[in-house]
Amino acid sequence: MNQAEPGTPEKHAAQVLCSSGTAMDWPGIESLLGRPDTGLAELRQLLQSGRAALKQRFLTTIHTGDLVADFARLVDLVILAAWDRTALELDRVALIAVGGFGRGELHPYSDIDLLILLPENSRKKARDPVAAFLTLLWDIGLEVGHSTRTVSECRQQSESDITIATTLMESRLLRGPEKLYDQMRAATGPEHVWPSRVFFEAKLKEQHARHLRYNDTAYNLEPNVKGSPGGLRDIQMVLWVARRHFNTGHFGDLLEHGFLTGEQLRLLREGREFLWRIRFALHTLTGRREDRLLFDYQAKIAELFGYQDASYMLAVEQLMQRYYRTVMELSRLNEMLLQLFQEAILLNPDVDVVPINERFGSKNGFLQTTSEEVFERHPSALLELFLLLQQYPEIKGVSARTIALIRRSLRLIDDEFRQNPRNHQLFLQILRAPEGVTHGLRRMNLYGVLAKYIPAFGRIVGRMQYDLFHAYTIDAHTLFVVSNLRRFALTRFDQEFPKCSEIMQTLPVPEVAYIAGLFHDIAKGRGGDHSQLGAVDAESFCLEHGMSRYESRLVAWLVRHHLYLSLTAQKRDINDPEVIRQFAEDVGDQLHLDYLYVLTVADVRATNPNLWNSWKSQLFMELYLLARQALRRGLENPIDREELQEEHKINARKLLSGSGIEAAAIDAVWADMGSDYFLRCRAEEIAWHTRLLSDADLMDQHILVDIRDDAAAAGTGVFIYTPQKIHTFATATGIFDEMGLTIADARILSLENGYSISTFVILEQSGERIQEERGREKIRQRLVQAISSTGGSAMTVTRRAPRQVRIFSTQTLVSFSTNTTENHTVMELVASDRPGLLCDTGKLLQEHRVVIHAAKIATIGERAEDIFHITDSNRQPLDEESCEQLKKALTEGL
Repeated sequence: MNQAEPGTPEKHAAQVLCSSGTAMDWPGIESLLGRPDTGLAELRQLLQSGRAALKQRFLTTIHTGDLVADFARLVDLVILAAWDRTALELDRVALIAVGGFGRGELHPYSDIDLLILLPENSRKKARDPVAAFLTLLWDIGLEVGHSTRTVSECRQQSESDITIATTLMESRLLRGPEKLYDQMRAATGPEHVWPSRVFFEAKLKEQHARHLRYNDTAYNLEPNVKGSPGGLRDIQMVLWVARRHFNTGHFGDLLEHGFLTGEQLRLLREGREFLWRIRFALHTLTGRREDRLLFDYQAKIAELFGYQDASYMLAVEQLMQRYYRTVMELSRLNEMLLQLFQEAILLNPDVDVVPINERFGSKNGFLQTTSEEVFERHPSALLELFLLLQQYPEIKGVSARTIALIRRSLRLIDDEFRQNPRNHQLFLQILRAPEGVTHGLRRMNLYGVLAKYIPAFGRIVGRMQYDLFHAYTIDAHTLFVVSNLRRFALTRFDQEFPKCSEIMQTLPVPEVAYIAGLFHDIAKGRGGDHSQLGAVDAESFCLEHGMSRYESRLVAWLVRHHLYLSLTAQKRDINDPEVIRQFAEDVGDQLHLDYLYVLTVADVRATNPNLWNSWKSQLFMELYLLARQALRRGLENPIDREELQEEHKINARKLLSGSGIEAAAIDAVWADMGSDYFLRCRAEEIAWHTRLLSDADLMDQHILVDIRDDAAAAGTGVFIYTPQKIHTFATATGIFDEMGLTIADARILSLENGYSISTFVILEQSGERIQEERGREKIRQRLVQAISSTGGSAMTVTRRAPRQVRIFSTQTLVSFSTNTTENHTVMELVASDRPGLLCDTGKLLQEHRVVIHAAKIATIGERAEDIFHITDSNRQPLDEESCEQLKKALTEGL
């Protein structure tokens, strides 16, 4: 806030704002605004001081609703003062607040929307005073949205746009003739435009479309407190419909109409107050209208609200868990109230109930209990309800009153309930149903049943992980995993992931995969290895539910090893037969491999929408096929390195058979290649490289660079052939980083002729291959230019890290081990991901005369977890002293 000088009118404007630390001095404010000598500077200062005073009160009060109302009142008075100074002569014109301002709810930087309502044929007379009024508001510092319309124009535009009709419905007369205002209200009311039935249907579609924009989940890790499911807009949606149909905009009136209970009214008000408090904090922190709860602000708001880090959960995670649980409750109330409105507005209340059994019936397509005592008399009906929804797909959902009854009956799900064999049978029937498994589990979670039936699941509801890797809360992620598994199991989705569908549909007990999906992350946040702890919970759950000991142990094994396939594919050299042999031995048999593969794909796809790409898909499939081959050969008869090299050569010759390259030319090229080359490169790559290296014209060049769209590798392949004295890794990775490309894999192979081959697999940031020839040629030219002009000296990457990445800080960790099979040192580097990280790493390795042979590049959200196979300049593993020196250099340099 700009400080006013002592004795100035601006200082007086600041002083009259508050008579105490908790309340606005409204008489003093009104007196100041009513004085004819109050100038522009005082009005501006009053507004600035008002925001500052509200901020101060915000830090000391818990009732944000009072602040929201007070700021709206302050803006009212300032706008009226401006109107009286510029447009008082327009006594037949109505000045009307609309939208949130019309409701009397303003956060510090909320939109301020005005309607200037004109009598017919008066636009010309009003033009200059209205322009002067809006100019004054702008000079004061109020940016308002405004429209100037007649009553007939209001009706016409409301008919064509429900958003305008909704805005006008939330209106409030500030100045001018009530008669004109009442005419506008009547003309845009349900008797003339958007009758309540049509209005309700349109608003339902609007809410559905809005939810889809946020992936139909309230659990995005950077939610919009206004627009996301369960947010402020969902609360407002209820009030819009109530205002249109019942002519009320207050929750208390819904209690009188019988649509809300006292407890539900309390939850709605508390939920709105909490979201208001977060939104107020966002506006206060940013100094602008901001409704996105970005990572940038989450930790600051957690500190502002008094949360503190604990051993079990960070302060920011505590704040966000409360947020997610609040919006889940608000989503439940939104669904229930809108369904009650649907029954009252759209459906026939006198239609007969279609009986299903003695506990349930269907009315207007919604499942409902036959009495209020059903759950008390038959607690198992709390699970039976979800099974019936699967068995009767024509039922659209659960009636609102039954949802409320479920919520009141959750206390019945106790230890005795969980140990009841009847309930075990019902739960397994829900998992085994041919349709509706995912919807059933999500509905169970929404109504709170799943958290009560599996208490360990209840502890992860709404729990976030404060990083960029996990895009959803743990419970939302878990249900996405089960959803992915279900899609694999249903033939109508075969085209999405054909191999996963083929495997999933042949599994003997599909629910083994579903339960593994439910439990794979259930122990997160407890301390210790969540895979081990979750495996114990999973096995106990399965045995209690009457599953066989073999099936129970299989589920536990899957939970314990759910990361194994992913980590092996992304961090180990799967071209090494020993890696494949060890992986196959640990998996044990084909059935375990099949279950693990589908669970891994479902898990990775559910972690983050941007995480899954064609490269990762190909990598996982390649490991699966190699492990399957090893299992079929028999673990006692593993493929050896020489056999694999020979297999690659034979297949490469087949691919070259129609190329016109003589066998002698192929042999001449291959003579310079070491055994590692034929082990690490696929036959398609060997054929590609051979075509290039056997071309005499190309070989006249000092540096050879080629790029191709490699569909088989699900990435774009880069080939660089240079003298060994030119260190290409740092230069190439710098170019890729500067161009915003993702590096998935890197290999550097030294040849017998003094040259080296560097190969990379690169992707667009979207995770897709670079399919345009023009784009690949641009990369090739940049590489040739950089390597030729610098002689391999690394460039400096200037591209900035994305906003989200800059929020997080990861400690740089370096560790070493020895791969005795390949006689390499394996270096694992963990650091904050940023543009230029690989380039800088390459520079440091080069300075320490370390030779890179291969690199596995993995970005886990904001963390880079990269594996380097390295040796010293004599092609020997690094000794202990060299490792320590390199570790120090990397830790300090990165």
